[in-house]
Amino acid sequence: MIQRRPSADRGFFDHGWLKTHHTFSFAHYVDPAWMGFRSLRVLNDDRIEGGKGFGKHGHENMEIISYVVAGALEHKDSLGNGSVLRPGDIQRMTAGSGIRHSEWNASRTDEVHLIQTWILPERDGLDAGWEEKHFPIEERANRFCTLVAHDRRDGSLGIHQDVIMLAGTFDPGATARYDLAPGRHAWIQIARGSARIHDTLLEEGDGAAVRDETRVDIEAVTEAEVLVFDLA
Repeated sequence: MIQRRPSADRGFFDHGWLKTHHTFSFAHYVDPAWMGFRSLRVLNDDRIEGGKGFGKHGHENMEIISYVVAGALEHKDSLGNGSVLRPGDIQRMTAGSGIRHSEWNASRTDEVHLIQTWILPERDGLDAGWEEKHFPIEERANRFCTLVAHDRRDGSLGIHQDVIMLAGTFDPGATARYDLAPGRHAWIQIARGSARIHDTLLEEGDGAAVRDETRVDIEAVTEAEVLVFDLA
């Protein structure tokens, strides 16, 4: 079964410098029907104006993954880490027992578009941590590349939860298949463009919950960037 989550149905807030869509309930946006999916608790689709960003703020007991679609995002945290994320870069931050960080558009003029997900950890009170890696775009051209996994398979970043995150960029008409093990579920998110998941058309910003399926078949309709979360 595939349950589509249309982009237009998401929570939306325009703060001027920040335009944000919430796939699941977050902050002042509450939708009892969409409190998360399995261990995937937050999926925010943010566009930040040049020279703006989130000042230093704190998190606890959450695995936070930042994925940049376009532009550059500057990160600094209380562990002493600092970096600039660009397309192809993936960051996983374990908030654990507590971490503070800031996220800022590294450009003064160009918008940054990012997707940030929060995943419930396997247990509370983990040591706070940070990890980042670049995955060249060509490694995920017309196929899925594993970015994050509990067992760090295929050189991916680690995460403290039974989750696999993958991404692929597809030319129009390109197809890909992702097999789901028995009892597994998937969340599909269209970061850019449009694609069909089996017979369901998903456009930019749309998501879909996949249940009771043995595989996910994807066909790009336009040039598309697709995220897959394989969840217990």
